[in-house]
Amino acid sequence: MNGITVMIIDDEETMRDLVKTFLQKEGYSVVEAVNGTDALAKVQNSLPDLLIVDVMMPFMDGFSFAKELKKEYDIPMIFLSAKGEEWDKIRGLKLGGDDYIVKPFQPGELMARIESVLRRAKSVPQKMEQLSIGPLKIDTQSHSVNVNGQLLSLTLKEFELLSLLANNKGRVFSREHLLQSIWGDSYNGTERTVDTHIKTLRLKLKENGNLIQTVWGIGYKFEV
Repeated sequence: MNGITVMIIDDEETMRDLVKTFLQKEGYSVVEAVNGTDALAKVQNSLPDLLIVDVMMPFMDGFSFAKELKKEYDIPMIFLSAKGEEWDKIRGLKLGGDDYIVKPFQPGELMARIESVLRRAKSVPQKMEQLSIGPLKIDTQSHSVNVNGQLLSLTLKEFELLSLLANNKGRVFSREHLLQSIWGDSYNGTERTVDTHIKTLRLKLKENGNLIQTVWGIGYKFEV
């Protein structure tokens, strides 16, 4: 398994089963939801790495779900729809969708789009050159972190880990996700590597160590 969890949100069981088959064949973990209301409840319990969202659903459609989700979470999202009109695509992208795929689609196209969105999501922290959040100032160009004006001495992995969490304030990351994002697919270590680096970061942050919070049973998040 590649450690990445994808949530499929679609009221049609046959479509969920089809997409799930494609994903599991490539090593992804899958969570299913039958509509937007169901998905919001499940997101709170287990934060996925990517959402595949059908647009037309009862109780809460895909666009309404996206509006509600973005109030609390920033999770990559791909819309699926039988409607291919340009204005539908534009609306989906404006609501925070990272891609929009029109049904029917080929398995290869879906998997390529998923991989592309995940790659972009992993590179997001590098796009922001400077970030000021709480007492921290993070500069990705110089790979430096200041806390209340004091420069921290961090290793490269510590810097990357802190940057990823801080750039996604409030989002809960699983240990698996952090391990893959920071150390990569070829790394043979365990999730204890993440715990060790988090412990070291907290020690270096001293009284600000509680900015990195443990979410029991899931992983870690950055919260001011």
